[in-house]
Amino acid sequence: MSRVFIFFVRKEFLHIFRDVRTMVILLGIPVVQLILFGFAISTEVKNARIAVLDLSRDAASRAVTERLDASAYFDVGWHLEHPGDVEKVFREGKAPLVVVFSERFQQQMLHSGSAGIQLIADASDPNYATTLTRYAEAIIADFERELQASDGVAADGLSADGQPGSTQAAAPQGIVPQLTILYNPRLQSAYQFVPGVLGMILMLICAMMTAISIVREKETGTMEVLLVSPVRPILIILAKAVPYFVLSCVNLATVLLLSVFVLGVPVAGSLVWLVLVSFLFVFVSLSLGLLVSTLTRSQVVAMLISGMSFMLPVVLLSGMMFPVEHMPRVLQMLSHMIPAKWFIIVVKDLMIKGAGISAALPEVLVLCGMAVVFVTLSLLNFKHRLE
Repeated sequence: MSRVFIFFVRKEFLHIFRDVRTMVILLGIPVVQLILFGFAISTEVKNARIAVLDLSRDAASRAVTERLDASAYFDVGWHLEHPGDVEKVFREGKAPLVVVFSERFQQQMLHSGSAGIQLIADASDPNYATTLTRYAEAIIADFERELQASDGVAADGLSADGQPGSTQAAAPQGIVPQLTILYNPRLQSAYQFVPGVLGMILMLICAMMTAISIVREKETGTMEVLLVSPVRPILIILAKAVPYFVLSCVNLATVLLLSVFVLGVPVAGSLVWLVLVSFLFVFVSLSLGLLVSTLTRSQVVAMLISGMSFMLPVVLLSGMMFPVEHMPRVLQMLSHMIPAKWFIIVVKDLMIKGAGISAALPEVLVLCGMAVVFVTLSLLNFKHRLE
């Protein structure tokens, strides 16, 4: 009896070792999950690239800007020249936060006891916007406390007249930050998760179900019958993909309706362009599922690849939950290969920010390129004869 048991155990080991793809999944997925959960899941803000609009251009405003840039949280990447550049920066997605200094900032701070700093945040990601503004307010508050401790001496030894080392016995200094929230004034988390959920649903339904349905034909032996039929193989594949395309359209309509009428997330931009880009993403997901079906022979392997390898990167590396900009450089480069990342960026631009299609054109071109690559690889790997 023990020999029979050992034989069956040995047989199972040989069966697993025989399938290299299954071995990679069984041994590789846990490692990938550990690395992703260890590095990607982080609520810390580090080196966020922000923009500064300095209307005063005095010593105090420069001192605050340098304090922000010297911190571990911010990197002042753009110095704006005109107030009209603020909206342009947000629409192009260059900076999640803009710090605006009022005119005569230093004089107001030393003479009237108050000076205005406006923090304009992109709240399409409300958690990220809240964290950025809190860090900025804390840095500004620390700067103000240092000024008050110096008994009227401005930062870096500068006073109201801008001369080093001179003192000022006027009213106590004060900085009054004014917070402005764009795109999501009430900081609703639905604004962040709706684009990500939409991308994840379309990816899983299209990619996973397409791959499984085609591989099922291989397992049951019906694919060989279909291949010897007069119908061309490419038409067989397209016929199997059409139902999932229709289901994706239904899911797209459902998510948009629930987002607008239940969650209160408006479609600020063009609904037509949003739907067209969603169709493009559906096609990319279908082609990715087709590629998986050409590389696998069992439903289990296809399900593991589609479910684990697609869903986990979509959740962690697409910007759905965690900002990609704060991840290690390797993970940032890896995120460029995830179609959902580019789709989520487009949805945020068109649906939440109300930008035009021109603002999302680079991401749309990336999705088009991915569709071409996936379809080409699928056709090259597709076997017209089963082994």
